[in-house]
Amino acid sequence: MARKFHYKNMHNEYESSSQPIEKCFPMEINSAFHGVANISLVYCSILLLMATIIIRHLSKAKQSRYSLPPGPKPWPIVGSLPEMLKSKPVFRWIQKLMNEMNTEIACIRLGNVHVITVTCPEISREFFKQHDANFAVRPVSATTHLATKGYLTTALTPSGEQWKKMKRVLSMEVLSPAKHRWLHAFRVGEADHLVRYIYNQCKSSDKGGLVNLRIASQQYCGNVIRKMVFNKRFFGKGMQDGGPGFEELEHVEAFFTLLKHFYSFCVSDYIPWLRGFDVDGQEEKVKEALRVIEKYHDPIIEDRVKIWMNASRNEPEDLLDVLLSLKDADGNTLLSPDEIKAQIIEIMFATVDNPSNAVEWAIAEMINQPEMLKKAIEELDSVVGKERLVQESDFSKLNYIKACAREVFRLHPFTAFNVPHVSISDTVVANYFIPKGSHVMLSRHGLGRNPKVWDEPMKFKPERHLKNNGSETVLTEPELRFISFSTGRRGCIGVTLGTSITVMPLARLLHAFTWTAPPGVSTIDLSESVDSLPLAKPLVALAKPRLPTNLYIA
Repeated sequence: MARKFHYKNMHNEYESSSQPIEKCFPMEINSAFHGVANISLVYCSILLLMATIIIRHLSKAKQSRYSLPPGPKPWPIVGSLPEMLKSKPVFRWIQKLMNEMNTEIACIRLGNVHVITVTCPEISREFFKQHDANFAVRPVSATTHLATKGYLTTALTPSGEQWKKMKRVLSMEVLSPAKHRWLHAFRVGEADHLVRYIYNQCKSSDKGGLVNLRIASQQYCGNVIRKMVFNKRFFGKGMQDGGPGFEELEHVEAFFTLLKHFYSFCVSDYIPWLRGFDVDGQEEKVKEALRVIEKYHDPIIEDRVKIWMNASRNEPEDLLDVLLSLKDADGNTLLSPDEIKAQIIEIMFATVDNPSNAVEWAIAEMINQPEMLKKAIEELDSVVGKERLVQESDFSKLNYIKACAREVFRLHPFTAFNVPHVSISDTVVANYFIPKGSHVMLSRHGLGRNPKVWDEPMKFKPERHLKNNGSETVLTEPELRFISFSTGRRGCIGVTLGTSITVMPLARLLHAFTWTAPPGVSTIDLSESVDSLPLAKPLVALAKPRLPTNLYIA
């Protein structure tokens, strides 16, 4: 059933006479009228000039009272771009700078942009709670412009009417509690499929089988969102054991390519006239990833458009149908095909990274600390038992499992920074001057590993997230001591879905299988990648079924 959106259009109506105003008055009055108008125009110009001078004076006065946050001394015009270009990966260079300056807020000028990085929860809250309205804008970049088809989406789109429209669509029609319940069977079906896929890799031997948990977790996330959006697990036939085929591997890999290059300190993001020259090759990589994604998405979307145009379907069966069925106040289609295509891409890349990273890191850490693995399994056996598989209705009681997920978000985030926010005016935060146009970025690993906040910050300790009063553990962190889901006006709309896609695979894998290091390996190597924060090597572990056989093949 089509859902109508009502938008109010405010119009100012003016009435005018059929004659020019000059003909309505005698010549003397008309002359005086023009004289007064000319004098008024002069006065207005003077007042405007005075106001401009006063505003500039106040701005300079504010800047003189408050200094910029500490940072490296910039070069004329280019700022610290030369240092940035030779210091890869950039996030580790920034981390080193902040450590050397012993500061929890820094200002690094790149071109004409002041990049403000923060590792302090208190300062982070001041930015995005006290001054949230001033930092509710996204920066424009070459890569995000490509991925959003010219900013037709929600998360990466600068503030404005398009952002408001798409945010309303997502919150009311795609990620609402009602839609979450509606799509429950799709999510459970993919969790069941994940268990069968792992079982097929370890059922043939009493010793178990080796499983690549990076592939398993990433493809679970890809399967869930493909099923919810397209009602389709595989674009091709998949593998006989239930694993991904070439098409699914290529599809998910393309999304991780996009994620790698969004806001990745591209030179043209700070010197806009270089856009189009692709100085560091990032634009071409994003274009190629989009070509792969569109190869799989566009035929499905275009065929479905025809189905709805021909009235062959009048009730949504998946999220693509939901987007196609929306109508505006006049009964016209609310979203264009390009808006739907761009928003689907954004929904998908927002769901594959953090959950899959959390599963891989959590199991790697727990294999190296068997007492944690034992504690997690004891909780699962107590809450769920061994005669059925974990369900979403169990989540509220799985506090230790969620504590493990929180600890991964704290210690092992997928990306170094949150999506940048742009200051829409000069402001003062933490007694520092933050110029208009600054890019504010919270350091995910800096917040989560801040020794002033966390005891033994480099140690994986899920217990630190359990509440003394026994109340439920949740994945959100409103105090910004680490970042799980973003907060404020630009906060994550899909917290419920994100929680489900994170907790379910972790709980299912821990409940259904025992996990140990591969034969001949004493401990899992927990080294981070050189240029990013995931594990340097995909986690390959030995899995053995631990539940009745009928639960794996049902």
